[in-house]
Amino acid sequence: MEKRKLSFWQIWNMSFGFLGIQMGFALQNANASRILQIFGADVHELSWFWIIAPLMGLIVQPIIGHYSDKTWGKFGRRKPYFLVGAILASIGLILMPQADLFIAFLPALWVGAGMLMIMDASFNVAMEPFRALVGDNLRTDQRTLGFSVQTALIGFGAVVGSWLPYALTNWFGVSNETSSGVVPQNLIWSFVIGAAILIISILVTIFTTKEYSPEELASFDQDSDAISTDEEENSSLMDIFDDFKKMPTTMRQLSWVQFFSWFGLFGMWVFATPAIAQHIYGLPFTDSSSKTYQNAGDWVGILFGIYNLVSALYAFALPYIAKKIGRKRTHSVSLIIGGLGLLSIYIMPNENWLIVSMIGVGIAWASILAMPYAILAGSISAKKMGVYMGIFNFFIVIPQIINALIGGPLVKYAYNNQAIFALLISGISFLIAAALVYKVKDVDDVVKTN
Repeated sequence: MEKRKLSFWQIWNMSFGFLGIQMGFALQNANASRILQIFGADVHELSWFWIIAPLMGLIVQPIIGHYSDKTWGKFGRRKPYFLVGAILASIGLILMPQADLFIAFLPALWVGAGMLMIMDASFNVAMEPFRALVGDNLRTDQRTLGFSVQTALIGFGAVVGSWLPYALTNWFGVSNETSSGVVPQNLIWSFVIGAAILIISILVTIFTTKEYSPEELASFDQDSDAISTDEEENSSLMDIFDDFKKMPTTMRQLSWVQFFSWFGLFGMWVFATPAIAQHIYGLPFTDSSSKTYQNAGDWVGILFGIYNLVSALYAFALPYIAKKIGRKRTHSVSLIIGGLGLLSIYIMPNENWLIVSMIGVGIAWASILAMPYAILAGSISAKKMGVYMGIFNFFIVIPQIINALIGGPLVKYAYNNQAIFALLISGISFLIAAALVYKVKDVDDVVKTN
């Protein structure tokens, strides 16, 4: 038996929930550092608060992958995790910028950090099964398209999330001014709107997408005899460690590419706002409450939206480029362009020129979200799709944890509180990842030759 070929719109609906997930992620990525600074965090402490995000991914995704592989019920295999994750993430989105409401019980900074933890854990609960669903439902010849559509929706969602605070202020008159310890209204309303869209988009996927039954998936899997029914029934959560040891060669090779890609991304997300406020707007590193700093933060949201918009558009071209020159070369070239984009921030004369830098970052981001997963999916069994997608997340979160631990001290002691140098290190990391792509074995890559 062979999996049915899905139409473009069926693939679109299957991944539509990612629009809401990434809208929430974008609001967090562009604004969490600013919110934490408003609540009292110093610049060099930001990466320590952000460590919550990768830690949640490290813990949650393999567990969710394992259990979603084993979940079969009237609500489906992956769908229950989408919904629960979306509800919990929405709660975190609504409460994080309003952490000062709990100041009678706990410091707002710690409540905000706690809401950041809830958001990240919940995003991971919802996100990992989406990755596995593409592997479950799509044939080999549609996987690159599937992950590219997913990347496009991630991009569109991130554009809306990144631009929302700026749009609310400049188009609808919602104030972005703040007093000490209080998050401006444009951020509060942006997070509430993001929570609503997250729930709606997840429901679109749940109501429009059919999952294959266990029997159907077993019939599709070329390695279906490798694991007996008894082994499946007796498998436990501890088998994750055994699966880790037995991971495919392709996954091991991709792990180094992922390490340097996500080390660079984390540095950009954490330090972009203070870096641009200092290096482009000329503000001191201690300034986080002024009108100029809030304008800089809103502009960073615009820049993040631009790289996500570029990512969404470039994602549609990825299947055609990969068919011409191969997945590995496509990913390597994309990472080089992104690395040069980050390095160029240092020489840009004003904030408008940073748009050029973000175009490069957007090209790399699209490839990071699509190519590694397309390469990986062909090397693993359908029976293990969920758990291996979760284990693959180790190589996303571990570099972020390392960056979180060392990034702040480097900014304070090595860079003399000049956060721009954290962005330069991110650019160099992208270039290293681009070089390592060529060591990866792509099992089912097909390059069109004339």
